[in-house]
Amino acid sequence: MSAGLTLQTRLARGAFTLDLDLTLPGRGLTALFGASGSGKTTCLRVLAGLEPAASGRLSVGGELWQDSARGLFVPPHQRALGYVFQEASLFDHLSVQDNIRFGYRRTPAAQRRYGWDHGLELLGIGHLLQRMPHELSGGERQRVAMARALATSPRVLLMDEPLAALDAPRKAEILPWLEQLHQKLDIPVVYVTHSADEVARLADHLVLLEQGRVMAQGPVLELMTRTDLPLAHGDSAGALVEAVTCGLQSDSDLCELRFDGGTLLLPQTRATPLPDRTPVRVRIQARDVSLSLVQPEQTSVLNCLPATVADVSEDGPGQVLVGLRLGQETRLLSRISRLSCERLGIAPGLPVYAQIKGVAMVR
Repeated sequence: MSAGLTLQTRLARGAFTLDLDLTLPGRGLTALFGASGSGKTTCLRVLAGLEPAASGRLSVGGELWQDSARGLFVPPHQRALGYVFQEASLFDHLSVQDNIRFGYRRTPAAQRRYGWDHGLELLGIGHLLQRMPHELSGGERQRVAMARALATSPRVLLMDEPLAALDAPRKAEILPWLEQLHQKLDIPVVYVTHSADEVARLADHLVLLEQGRVMAQGPVLELMTRTDLPLAHGDSAGALVEAVTCGLQSDSDLCELRFDGGTLLLPQTRATPLPDRTPVRVRIQARDVSLSLVQPEQTSVLNCLPATVADVSEDGPGQVLVGLRLGQETRLLSRISRLSCERLGIAPGLPVYAQIKGVAMVR
């Protein structure tokens, strides 16, 4: 499916106004990110047709679902969408299989693009079909809810903080399935979250919302390091780097990753190493990147790469955030003290060495 999702909408509710103009890719996961009250869930409700007072225009996969200027409004039950809430909301009196079949049966036969079992393998729940909801863990319940949503053959999948109600172990259980799900689906997934970690691991596209308006939208790798945006500031500030595996250094058990800006080494923690040329995504936090004007020697830091200063901005009392360019496409962030910045003469265009103390593989 090549056509994406476009939404122009306005909805006034008391002192709050949602005023959005979105253009989202036709596949992959788009994260709606912002503080509580920024309009993330309201945006999902507009997409689902649950806010009929919202004016504007909505097109999904080339199909027009709303056009206020023409008086067109497709009601929620006629929109080919799947909706996954914070709580799984399964029917307690039905087995897993019957819950999923319920989603399948509510879709007219002519609109079914997949069988009722489309999501079983994607979500790894084939062995749960005969269980009742009360016999499932929180993570399993959410996977069943996702499979039920997929059984409707949706043109778009909406997910409203699906991990918010889960504890840390259950989140760790479900994240790999979410990762696999959005990589293999050929429809857009719109995912509401307030977790920077979920954005880093799952998102391809990012929409930053503030007080009902779009602050920025675009590829997540670009927006994560834009110092004019709040996501690049605070303790979670960091960059995402797309790389490929290049095997193990047999004498050190270090995994070698290559990307546009050079080579990274990180400890091999997987029981089974990834095959060569496997695409991966790594996260490098700003607090883990220090700067040097000369190539460091006799240091314990494994990853030290040449870079060029792209920009410098304030980042709280006594600190600055330095944007770095590596290669043609890769950008990192480094948080250093203002005193260090002054002593080193850090300014745009200056060649430096980025000493990377921590690298985490997130995908």
